[in-house]
Amino acid sequence: MFQLTLRRRGISDQAVLRTMEEVPREHFVAADDRGHAYRDSALGIACGQTISQPFVVAYMTEQLQLQKHHKVLEIGTGSGYQAAVLSRLCAHVLTIERYRTLADTARDRLEALGYYNVEVMFGDGFDIPPGAGDFDRIIVTAAMEQIPEKLLERLLPRGVLIAPVGPHHGTQTLVRVTRTDSGFERKELVDVRFVPALPGIAREL
Repeated sequence: MFQLTLRRRGISDQAVLRTMEEVPREHFVAADDRGHAYRDSALGIACGQTISQPFVVAYMTEQLQLQKHHKVLEIGTGSGYQAAVLSRLCAHVLTIERYRTLADTARDRLEALGYYNVEVMFGDGFDIPPGAGDFDRIIVTAAMEQIPEKLLERLLPRGVLIAPVGPHHGTQTLVRVTRTDSGFERKELVDVRFVPALPGIAREL
């Protein structure tokens, strides 16, 4: 039923559908929400953040067009659900979270569930450490008013970035940016609503 719902919404990539079916979403939501884990809606998690609705997770993942050798950067770990989905479709995921509580909990959860190719970093998603290298794919799971040039520069040639772009309090547009030989190609996809992406690390939590 879960996979059928995603198919009806337009998700057609078989690897993405299979992965969405296999990753146990109930382990990534709050205990009180486990009965609603597979409902197609966003749910609240700790630190005032959210876990995106399944369709949005599947859609963003599908738009990345992941390959098994890819190295992926995620900005906004949250509960770790999106990172878990990505990890089954690529070689390595580096996910960065500005809330220490979320980073620590997600790291423990992902390790306990066997997602060993995910590295969770407590840090600033607007200031990626130089030593992290460059990436085949970048996914931002919080709303940016604009995509920082420094982030685009971390894309490898023919790399793809997906991010919700727009005002922090309102509707954003999911944007897909591809790095080409001549620069960056930008395509607007669908309207979405995400919590704000904020610079720096959270002083509390």
